[in-house]
This record gives sequence, structure tokens and C-alpha cells, in this order.
Amino acid sequence: MTEFTEIPVIDASALHEGDQTTLISDFRAAYGTTGFGYIVNHGIDPALVDAVFEASRRFHALPIEQKLAIKVNRTHRGYIPIDSSTDVNSQLAEVTKPNQSASFMMMREDSAADPDLYLSGPNQWPDLDGFRDTLTAYAEQLSHLGHALMQVALKAAGVSDTAIMSAFDTPTIWLRLLHYPPSPAAAPDDLYGSAPHTDFGCLTILAQDDVGGLQVRTPGGDWVDAPRIPGSFVVNVGDMLHRLSNGRLLSTPHRVINRSGRERFSCPFFYDPNVATTIAPLPGTGTPRFDPIRFDTFLRSELEAAYDAHKPTTT
Repeated sequence: MTEFTEIPVIDASALHEGDQTTLISDFRAAYGTTGFGYIVNHGIDPALVDAVFEASRRFHALPIEQKLAIKVNRTHRGYIPIDSSTDVNSQLAEVTKPNQSASFMMMREDSAADPDLYLSGPNQWPDLDGFRDTLTAYAEQLSHLGHALMQVALKAAGVSDTAIMSAFDTPTIWLRLLHYPPSPAAAPDDLYGSAPHTDFGCLTILAQDDVGGLQVRTPGGDWVDAPRIPGSFVVNVGDMLHRLSNGRLLSTPHRVINRSGRERFSCPFFYDPNVATTIAPLPGTGTPRFDPIRFDTFLRSELEAAYDAHKPTTT
């Protein structure tokens, strides 16, 4: 596999008008070799991005009692305290310590939980003026961007039948407001803000502050910094898109280590198919390298392994 020393920058202005040939080619080059890219000229209002970061800071500044009142539930919505998730399924490092981050998780707003649809349900909202409206507006805009980028991704992978896009008519979305405290100066090497991992789904669209700490692993095992570029999103491919593309688009390991001495905030948005979708290599991508799997089955195994709230109850 091709080594890389930096994350490519991709001009996404053709999403909005004009011929997409260059965009598709750039996407194929970036995600076929690196699995990560900085997406610029994406069309999302920077004022809305700033508003989401302000909402995140306000939430994380709340007293712990108020945050714990909406502690994450079995539909994966609400507050995830620090020290409550551990990437025990990681094949990239021996992870024994919980991730050093806290977060608020929003998913699709369902009126009620459907017992036949994994992770369905309403969100849990804190009592913060404007918080819900800001996050809802942002999630809507990022869903549109994710849908457009998925279409580009499929073309970049050579997919000849894009019927899979119907799985995004009612997508699985996740907006996570992450807060990383600074790591102690004498922190052990295996204490991570976010341990080495690949993402579960199709596309991750990340807004981050200027503190730094995100690193992407090269095929040779080196770690490349992915600092903030103003006006950009860091976009990466997850495991499900890797499988849909039959391995043509890469789901690349990454981690967060916050040694800055400052608080770090980031806001990843995950754009995935409906949980009931069967994931298998798509037509046009060659001889299938992966067996079909159900997205909800995969998600359940990952969440139950990593998060206290999802661990099976025993009697």
C-alpha cells in the first residue's frame, strides 16, 4: 500500500455546481490511498459550525449532575461520561484504559423507539437555550453534505449500480460533541483521548478546534498529524463504506492524544445507512472480498463491547 506523509485537500465546490469529474478523481486518489481528506468549499455556513462548538462548550460546562441526568441510554443518546468507553475490540493496540473524553451524542430524532429497529428512539436533550435547535440544524445540513459525498464516493469506487443510496433515505446519523481534557504530563503511552480505531460506518465528517491531537496511521505504522485547516472538514471512510467499495476505499486507523495542555473540542458527524441494511461489496467493484453483514448486527457487537450503557445485563 502507498505510504503518505500528509492528508490531501479536496475541493468540493463541484458538489454544488459544475462537472464532478475532477472531484470524483480526487476522491478516488485520496480515499484509495489515505482514507482521509480535508474537504474544503463544502457549502456549510461557518457560523453554524461555530454555533455547534459554542453549544458544545456550554454543554460540557454544565454541572456533572445535570449531564448525568441525561446519561447515555441503550439507544445511544445522551451524555457519555469520561472513563465509560474502552475500545476493547481494537486490533490496532492493546487497549486497557478508557478513552479520556466525555461527549454528548445525538442521533436521528425518532418519535418513539421501534422494538424492531436497533437504536431507534428520541434524543435526550439538556435544558440549554437554543441547544436542540442548533444541533438539529447542523445535523440536517451535514446529512445533506453526507448524502452528496456518498454519491461521489460510490462513483469514485467504480460502483455501477447505486441502488444502495436508498438505504440513506432514512439514514443512521450520529452527532457527537466531544470534550478532551488535557492529558497529564506524565501520562502513560497507552492513555488515549481516543484509542487507535477505525470508524464503524460510511462517512465521518469532523469539525475540530485548533488544539490538535488527531493522528492518522500510515500503512507502515507511522502516525501523521491532522491539524485543523480553517474552513475545512476532515472526512474519512469507515468500515461499512470500505466493505461496500470492496476495499477500494480505505477505512484508516486514527487516534487522538491531547498533550497540548489545553482542552480539546471536536464535533464528528457520522453518516451511515439505515441500521437494517445488509452491507456487501457493490456491483462494479470486482470479485467480492467480504461476506455480507447486517449493519445492526455489527453495531450491536461493537457498542456492547465498548460502552458500559450497552453491555448486556445479567441477573
